[in-house]
Amino acid sequence: MPTIYNQADSNISKTWLYMSFFFALVIAIGWFISYYYNSFLILVIAVLYSVISSFVAYWYSDKIVLSMSGAKQIEKKDNPELYRLVENLAITAGLPAPKVYVLNEAQPNAFATGRDPRHSAIAVTTGLLQRLDKAELEGVIAHEFSHIGNRDALLQTIVVVLAGVIAMITNLFFRISFFGRGFSSNRNEKGGLGSLMAVISIVLIILAPLLATLIKLAISRKREFLADASGALLTRYPEGLARALEKIASDPNPLRTANTSTAHLYISSPFREKQGKNWFVNLFSTHPPIEQRIKALVGMKV
Repeated sequence: MPTIYNQADSNISKTWLYMSFFFALVIAIGWFISYYYNSFLILVIAVLYSVISSFVAYWYSDKIVLSMSGAKQIEKKDNPELYRLVENLAITAGLPAPKVYVLNEAQPNAFATGRDPRHSAIAVTTGLLQRLDKAELEGVIAHEFSHIGNRDALLQTIVVVLAGVIAMITNLFFRISFFGRGFSSNRNEKGGLGSLMAVISIVLIILAPLLATLIKLAISRKREFLADASGALLTRYPEGLARALEKIASDPNPLRTANTSTAHLYISSPFREKQGKNWFVNLFSTHPPIEQRIKALVGMKV
């Protein structure tokens, strides 16, 4: 019988498998572009720009996300029950207690943000507080603590950097191809082999952004499964989170502050896609289908 432990191990292994493929894709794109233009400098500039800009954004990501979502920080006196729940789970998880924020939204949802456990925050909607009982709310908060403890913000930043590198160098490729012709000496010097490599380069560069997006989304989905399993370990009650996910999925309310750049942070997609119905839709979704997550939780041994 599957357990929470081997479910977590499986998700970690698959995440690093995707990450390894991501790194290999970046290296392949860089090598082919360097070969095509016979210029390594183009690749160096693109990589440095993407890495520097992404990591600068990383240091301020929590403030940006909280501002975009319209979340308001609360104190213990504002909601003592929610604060005690967060503090108790922080002790159980062995993590510093994060700041607590509330979004005035009818849709039940929640997210965690912050570059590390000492600079973290958990935000919940008013709809979540109204619809869930204590065990269900504890399951959701534990899920968000798992994102903090698993350093998902850091991993997602690395993923964004890699995707940014691919987007940057492919964009440079097409711009230089359109405006200039001075970097293609390899094709002329190496005859048929050079022409073949040029064709392979162009095909790979066209497909690279799509592959990068799919890998990024696959990693995001695996981190949700891992946070579910890790959250169940914290509460020792996976049924609580499973029930919470059922209620969240069945709620029809929109999230007014939903944004494509922050959608992956929420415990459930704020856009309410028809997940689980169409494999192609699931392929481009930031979250795994709720049905699969509930199935993974129900009946698992803790």
